[in-house]
Amino acid sequence: MNIGIVSTRLAGTDGVSLETEKWTTIFRRLGHHVYYCAGELEPEGPPGMLVPKMHFTHPEVQWIYTHAFGTETPAPDLMRRIEAVVLELKEHLQRFLHAYAIEVLVVENALAIPMNIPLGIALRDVIAETRIPTIGHHHDFYWERQRFFPNCIPEILDAVFPPDLPNIVHVVINTPAQQSLRERRGLESEIVPNIFDFARAAPGLNTFSRDLRSRLGIGDDQLFILQPTRVIRRKGIELSIELVRRLREPRQRARLLNKEPILVITHRAGDEGMEYLEELKARADQARVPLIYAATRFGPRPRVLHNQEKVYSLWDAYVHADFVTYPSRYEGFGNALLESIYFRLPTLVNRYSVYVTDIAPLGFDLIEIEGAITDETVEQTIEAIVDPVRRRRMVEYNYYLALHHFSYEAVMPKLQRILALCVDRRAP
Repeated sequence: MNIGIVSTRLAGTDGVSLETEKWTTIFRRLGHHVYYCAGELEPEGPPGMLVPKMHFTHPEVQWIYTHAFGTETPAPDLMRRIEAVVLELKEHLQRFLHAYAIEVLVVENALAIPMNIPLGIALRDVIAETRIPTIGHHHDFYWERQRFFPNCIPEILDAVFPPDLPNIVHVVINTPAQQSLRERRGLESEIVPNIFDFARAAPGLNTFSRDLRSRLGIGDDQLFILQPTRVIRRKGIELSIELVRRLREPRQRARLLNKEPILVITHRAGDEGMEYLEELKARADQARVPLIYAATRFGPRPRVLHNQEKVYSLWDAYVHADFVTYPSRYEGFGNALLESIYFRLPTLVNRYSVYVTDIAPLGFDLIEIEGAITDETVEQTIEAIVDPVRRRRMVEYNYYLALHHFSYEAVMPKLQRILALCVDRRAP
């Protein structure tokens, strides 16, 4: 079959783009052809159609967003401007379906989070009018985010994010999302957790990435503490700064063989503004914690820029890291957590709700916190870094569990069944 995947962006290292790439790999292994349509695409990605107004950073889309949320009083021309963009996006979507003879549509989060309100409406309309079999892959819902309240478009949110249409199979990534979708909208859904290709050996050092530490300014006498997330408040990065501050205390530093911990952030800020990044820099400076914001240094694939600066793969960061911090207060699932397990790295994790319901019960051996860095947290972290027996036992056990629960092979039969279910729902 020809499968079309639509989203606001399908590029970079955000969770939706990374997870879409994994589904694409599975679809291809099942013998299907995959085509992308989004406001941002990777040059080396699948064939498809680039539509700038699908991106949530497009000026007109941003104007609509800022006038829809934070107020209950709509601007006089808000609906007119929404409708104008909807008409334009519907034309692009119909052209995409026709150009690539799309037989099944997969919508990645664009029918769950209203970052691009007109795109959600356009998708709802096209899916209803064409009756194309559709999978709505929902990573998180608007009602789970305080920034979408208050708003002046409640009717749109309730009708579109996500829509109740007979030809859509709804897929969520965790148990709480399945429950909230049922309770709030009366919609049933399938659960497909985030995944990783655990059956494939992790990459190691290579000629291109061997100099990563030195290019970042990290020496052999320093510890690479990796924060592999975007810079947004729910990631709780101030807790990572606090952990590194505690590890840098003279008594703890001696136990770390006098190696100096350095905190490295690999993903970009900006999705929710730059204020949080500035706060983190100020906090790190006050705590005397070396903080390297290295978002420009990492991308989905390695390459050399015109000025001879290198952009490394995100995986290169894991290869060089000594320890991973993942103190998120909320996650739809936890891509970076799976990545840390895949690269066999000891990891600190905050007990966010989905971790508690869907991951922790499986028995992973991680350094858990409950929203604060304690003396026990510091002890466990030092042990995981300096004790090779403890470290190896931890990371190998975690890898074994993830292979059985979150690998491509674990979810491939379910995705195959969902595709079949989706086609069976084709409206007459």
